Amino acid sequence: MGHLPAERTCLEFPFLNTGVDFCGPILIADRKGRGCRLQKAYICVFICFAVKAVHLELVTDLTKEAFLAALNRFISRRGKPQNMYSDNGTTFVGASNELTRFLKANNIYIQANLAEININFNFIPAYSPHFGGIWEAAVKSVKTLLRRVLNLTHLVYEELSTCLFQIEAILNSRPLTPLSTDPSDLTFLSPAHFLIGRSLMSVPYPSLEDANINRIQRFQRIEKLRQHFWRRYSQEYIFQLQQKTKWHASSGELKIGDLVLVRDQNAPPLLWLLGRITKLSRGSDGVSRVAEIRTKKGLIVRSFNNLCPLPLNQS
Repeated sequence: MGHLPAERTCLEFPFLNTGVDFCGPILIADRKGRGCRLQKAYICVFICFAVKAVHLELVTDLTKEAFLAALNRFISRRGKPQNMYSDNGTTFVGASNELTRFLKANNIYIQANLAEININFNFIPAYSPHFGGIWEAAVKSVKTLLRRVLNLTHLVYEELSTCLFQIEAILNSRPLTPLSTDPSDLTFLSPAHFLIGRSLMSVPYPSLEDANINRIQRFQRIEKLRQHFWRRYSQEYIFQLQQKTKWHASSGELKIGDLVLVRDQNAPPLLWLLGRITKLSRGSDGVSRVAEIRTKKGLIVRSFNNLCPLPLNQS
């Protein structure tokens, strides 16, 4: 396996090197209430190469003007990137024809306009989606879970924009690595630390998981969608971090003092449960499968399949 490019490893300002991609379409309503008409909308996904921060913009069509407007909104909030990377259109295997035609038809126009403001736009080779793996992973997280969460729910533009901003906060709150190796330190580093200098917090709200979506107000629907997205993403993120390869050695075994992410299905949005391992329980074969963890809530006991060490502990 080759080395990561310099854009992925050098310490730079967030979004100085940015990948961009589209996902969709998503059907939105033109107005609230009955008799509304549905129209297509798309999500423009920007991801920082250095800290894996995510920025989401909602666009109503796949025109070069809509993309440049989304880019201007992105620059106004995150700053101007130096390099941008994207698919060239032919790499969208299984994607909608609109996405392919848009990128094929407007590559030269977009590249010329970005050159005027000193942004270097790069297209990855054709039929090589693995070159854009970092933003394809972000697109997968947003597209797959959002479609499951929305299901047959059709929001208006403002509601879907609010929902996307909350999803963006959830993605940027995910733990990346421990801040220190101090056994008493339970803090972690997330993409939000590079964007606002601290962890992202959410406004406390009663759980709406069991509420009938047809019997709650429209603003509560957005909260219900956010809670549903959080519940699914927080569990799937742990699955992504856990290694699923066949064990041939015990080099990756959890140790006392490791900072681990604990699977907690009842955690409110943006609150990740982390703890330090204080004790390991070995079975009759000498292999540890259960650990005692010290968290902010106190001591808990969990099996290894409910624990995930942050990436620093896997090195």
